[in-house]
Amino acid sequence: MVDTECFAHTPVLLKETLDALSPRDGGRYLDGTVGLGGHSSAILNAADCELCGIDRDKRALEIAAERLSPYGERAHLFHARYSEFADCLGGLGWENVDGVLLDIGVSSMQLDDDARGFSFNGDARLDMRMDRYSSGPSAWDLVNTWDVSRLRECIATLGEEPQAARIARAIVDARARASIDTTTELAALVEKAYPASWRAKARRHPATRTFQALRMTVNDELGELERFLSGILSWLPCGGRFVVITFHSLEDRMVKRVMRHWAEGCRCPAHLPVCVCQHQPEVRLLNKKPIRAEQCELAANPRASSAKLRAIEKIAEAAQ
Repeated sequence: MVDTECFAHTPVLLKETLDALSPRDGGRYLDGTVGLGGHSSAILNAADCELCGIDRDKRALEIAAERLSPYGERAHLFHARYSEFADCLGGLGWENVDGVLLDIGVSSMQLDDDARGFSFNGDARLDMRMDRYSSGPSAWDLVNTWDVSRLRECIATLGEEPQAARIARAIVDARARASIDTTTELAALVEKAYPASWRAKARRHPATRTFQALRMTVNDELGELERFLSGILSWLPCGGRFVVITFHSLEDRMVKRVMRHWAEGCRCPAHLPVCVCQHQPEVRLLNKKPIRAEQCELAANPRASSAKLRAIEKIAEAAQ
């Protein structure tokens, strides 16, 4: 048995998530990033419904299973990537779901477990894989094998780090002398690569964005989101709802772009005087601007500061 009390867990934007999903009795819901089960347990508690929960982190899934055990056969958990949701739903014999939730990003448990190598606050081997049983490359592999241009692009794009070129060069120069094995080594290296004037003004540790970029690359986080978004709408019936919580600007932009595309009417070229495509919106936006955590939540959970919630309701099937 897993002692869930050992893991403090505060679901982000919980009230706002439930308001957007509006769970109903007899409904079926998908939590593509079940994590420690906080949002999932709230959904199951809000209505006499069923839930399919997915996570690639086996440890998190064990904790979620314990937390959701009071709901018995109403909760179905799968160890998988959330982009593999169709296989999970198909395995249950479900043909659609009434609501979908994605809470994207690294969990507090993963950040707080120094052995996972997600954070520079502890000293651990560079890893950052959400699925520790994955055979895919770890952060160690990226840091110690990628050339300077590939590292620079990764850190600049996913980390949105203005000092990416200096950091990438510092990494390659340092590993020529000895491999970079731990989070502490990498964090110190990145901090030293920062210009002194930048270090003096930095509000966060200089390594924050570099660690974020490596983590997102190791776990193919943008690819996962893109694959999920390309397939999820067909699983929602009319009236079905989809809620996404993001913590990274690139993820939020992707969600915003796709949801607005679904909500578009006419898609004719701008030069045409009248609409000839007859395209109708497939969804309605439940909030035109992202919902952010209120001050009372931020006081209790500072990690909610970058969270953005977007939600849609399906109103029509896509034209064939």
